[in-house]
Amino acid sequence: MVPFVSAEAIVEEGDDRTAYAGVLRFYELAKHQEWQVRDVPWDALPPVPEGKGSPERLARRRDVWRSVVMQQLQADVIACEMAAQLLNAAPDPEARLYYSTMVQDESRHTEAWLKLIGLVGGEGERDPHLDKLGHMFLEADTLEEKVFLMQVFFERLIIPRFRLIARSSRGTILEDICNRLAVDDGIHHGSGMAYERILLARAPSGIKQQLVDGANRMLPEFAAHALWRPKAREMIGHLMEARDRERLKMELNHGVRLAASLGLDVSDIVVSV
Repeated sequence: MVPFVSAEAIVEEGDDRTAYAGVLRFYELAKHQEWQVRDVPWDALPPVPEGKGSPERLARRRDVWRSVVMQQLQADVIACEMAAQLLNAAPDPEARLYYSTMVQDESRHTEAWLKLIGLVGGEGERDPHLDKLGHMFLEADTLEEKVFLMQVFFERLIIPRFRLIARSSRGTILEDICNRLAVDDGIHHGSGMAYERILLARAPSGIKQQLVDGANRMLPEFAAHALWRPKAREMIGHLMEARDRERLKMELNHGVRLAASLGLDVSDIVVSV
């Protein structure tokens, strides 16, 4: 048996690295929480809620759930690219250790969504706002902005969505996957907060304003993504729009408070839903 080697032992001795202890804790947590796609009870649960009624009603219901899965698949394909970019861009060994687990997580998430969408009819309509967010993350100029937009904001804002989907799909594969991803993305968000504090402590002047500017570009697009509905969910979207807007505003305001906790002047961040 190969003995377990702690993250601290992997990082080379040298300068004082105590500031990176938080990042390493999230690395250890990510390894502890790691799961495999084969762990999902594929043969024991229905893929998505099945419901009752005529074949036409069941088909419409299946299309609704297929569109939900499609959005999550699209998001995690983008997240795979972003995690790989962060792994390549991070200069610190502690962060690179963490991002190596994040690359694995996002690849695992994508594999699970690919299997699930194959069970419910295959890929469908893409969310154009997710594609725009993906370009925004991947084309950000600095590591500080990439971590800020992806982990501090997006990863945190998406967790309530997983919990909401899980509550609406009890006893299904979809619920199981969403519960797993809520945990994983919580770890991604926590590590991003820990690393962003380190990055900002040594960042050149002006970088904090760049982050605020990035947030102001991202938040309207994220709001559009959160409120967008494919054709299969247009009617449901109209019925729930007022509640969705209220929930979204609360989530965005929480994101702004997180930004303030990093020492950013959030007075210029505009939350409009």
